[in-house]
Amino acid sequence: MARRAAASMTPEEARRFHEEALVIDSQQPGVTSGLLYTEAMHEAMRDFAARGMSRGEIRKRLQAMTVREIQDHPESARQYMSAWEDSGVNVASATYAGPHPPEGAFETSVESITQARAIIDALGGELRLALKAADIEAVYRDGVRGVVFDFQETMPFGSNLDRIDTFYNMGLRVVQLTYNLRNLVGDGCTERYKTGLTYYGIEVVRRLNELGMLVDVSHSSEQVGFDAIEVSSSPVIVTHSASSAVCYHDRGKGDELARAIADNGGFFGVAAIGGFLRPDNRATLDDFADHVEHLVNVMGIDHVGIGSDKCGPGPGTESSFEYPPELGPYDTSYLYQDDPDPRAAPDGFAWQGFRAEHRLSDGHRIADFDRFTDWPAITAKLAERGFNEDELRKILGLNYLRVFREVVG
Repeated sequence: MARRAAASMTPEEARRFHEEALVIDSQQPGVTSGLLYTEAMHEAMRDFAARGMSRGEIRKRLQAMTVREIQDHPESARQYMSAWEDSGVNVASATYAGPHPPEGAFETSVESITQARAIIDALGGELRLALKAADIEAVYRDGVRGVVFDFQETMPFGSNLDRIDTFYNMGLRVVQLTYNLRNLVGDGCTERYKTGLTYYGIEVVRRLNELGMLVDVSHSSEQVGFDAIEVSSSPVIVTHSASSAVCYHDRGKGDELARAIADNGGFFGVAAIGGFLRPDNRATLDDFADHVEHLVNVMGIDHVGIGSDKCGPGPGTESSFEYPPELGPYDTSYLYQDDPDPRAAPDGFAWQGFRAEHRLSDGHRIADFDRFTDWPAITAKLAERGFNEDELRKILGLNYLRVFREVVG
């Protein structure tokens, strides 16, 4: 049920409140890999496209180029930080392991983390790595920005539990147990069969607990979620998902699991991806707010937050540089395991694990939330729905900070 509008907060007041509050995006996958798109990068894009490179190869090259742009050109560093400032987000959790073939997953994540560390170093304190809750608080107090390192897949660990320690020492603090498909830990949410944790997966959860790392089940099967809650000695979280009770989607979570996460002291970040929020292509932030309201009713105000999962334009988590005309019309078929685009999935299999029914076409966008810089519109919409200032502070950042402090320290 919709809440009454908060008559005391105008849109302008909501914007000022957003700028003053602690705002944490519990899943902003491309914040150190896809937020910058300079003219030099655009020129490189034209050259790469003319040479017939695939989207995947172009994306990898531009991610590497992002580091050099920020290191070598002050105006590029300023452009990058301006996107943060426009968003009003203080801290974002960024991804350094996603869907990937088993071969090379470790190396890809190491490379991605070193690129992020290079960006952090180049910005001279304007962007900081958050390793503890005190780091998040310091970022907010000092008026700079912070990033939390997360994995959306355990494939980089392979069968070696000691690699969890290796990545912890690199700064990793949040680990999603599976992406959409099955791995050594358990089943993902779009697999043919959605079973739970394997025995190896149980040991992974226990090692994460020992190190003080957050266990995330956003893309995992619901049974993996329930199993993780049973095994874990720390609260389990969902950094970015939606409510299947409001709109069914394989990537959503049912009320029973959401309630179990809350009962276990966990956290649920609501994703702003149009195809997850409603069954057609007309999603708006009102639909997003419906999911937030429902989950607050199910879980309580202390357990819901926002994991936008949004970087650049497009139906999903695309980077800002993935839509120029040089690459032609955007085609998401490479995401789909039943129809991969061989130019983007050269091994002939789409490890993303999505299918056409998962509504990640270019038409499934949110008109009033299309980029990371649109973030203040979320706060304005939730204020319009009647969430008061204390409730907004919890949803925008304090709920995530609470569970981060409890688990990570």
